[in-house]
Amino acid sequence: MPAGGVELKPKTHILTYEEIVRLSRLFASLGVTKIRLTGGEPLIRKEIEELVVQLSSIPGIRELAITTNGLLLSKKLAALKAGGVTLFNISLDTLQKDKFLKVTRRQGLDEVLRAIQDTLRAGYNPVKVNAVVMKGFNDDELVDFVAMTRHQPIEIRFIEYMPFGGNEWTDGEFMSYQDMLGIIRQVYPDLERLQDGPEETSKTWRVPGFLGRIGFISSMSDHFCSGCNRIRMTADGQLKVCLFGNREVNLRDMMREGASDDELKAAIHGAVTKKKAAHAGMYELAHSDNRPMILIGG
Repeated sequence: MPAGGVELKPKTHILTYEEIVRLSRLFASLGVTKIRLTGGEPLIRKEIEELVVQLSSIPGIRELAITTNGLLLSKKLAALKAGGVTLFNISLDTLQKDKFLKVTRRQGLDEVLRAIQDTLRAGYNPVKVNAVVMKGFNDDELVDFVAMTRHQPIEIRFIEYMPFGGNEWTDGEFMSYQDMLGIIRQVYPDLERLQDGPEETSKTWRVPGFLGRIGFISSMSDHFCSGCNRIRMTADGQLKVCLFGNREVNLRDMMREGASDDELKAAIHGAVTKKKAAHAGMYELAHSDNRPMILIGG
């Protein structure tokens, strides 16, 4: 969360559930098989459980995931599972209460840890935990996170600190995938690499004998653009074919101005075919104009 907070958009700027479902059906007809609701925080959306039911029933959609900060998850978990959610990613950058308050600007660490356990008890395997690693902030907790994978099917995903508007990114706080790996190997020298699919964003490792595993999302130091098959619809209806790109296609206004399904598909196709081979380097991204991550949503 940026220090000054964020300016909330008027409700009329946000996609309605009917618009989300319409676009999701179009993407599914074009070959999309997985939908992820992310944020911001998707669970604050009123009647999110109803949206989940509609999305999970779309022909061709085989996986419905949610990325959440976990604060509301325990209360909504049963309904979300019944509605068809197949995977949860829970964001958690620290296991220490003072740091949690600093980075999220709110209390709630106990609720997030409880949500992880509740999701495991609900039968999800794995439960993925996303941790953005920042040098001098939480790099001393890497081994503590790895320990969470010893007896539980948790997948800790260490994410390189990425420059976005409002997060005051500096290279002094950046820690690369290789640097993280080196710290972890000091305690777990037998850490072993697992095989990842060609379109995976995470480089996956495991401590032999541990039930869970860890992954590294090396968007900055060793990008995976060549295998990336992801696109994003922002909460206000803008199509982004790259998370780091500032080019957006306004499908919301097209729909509200009466565009047909074929016209929307043509706009989607045009955007995807213009997707660049790779994003700019992290120093270029640090000086580019992009939304704060918390306002990208999708």
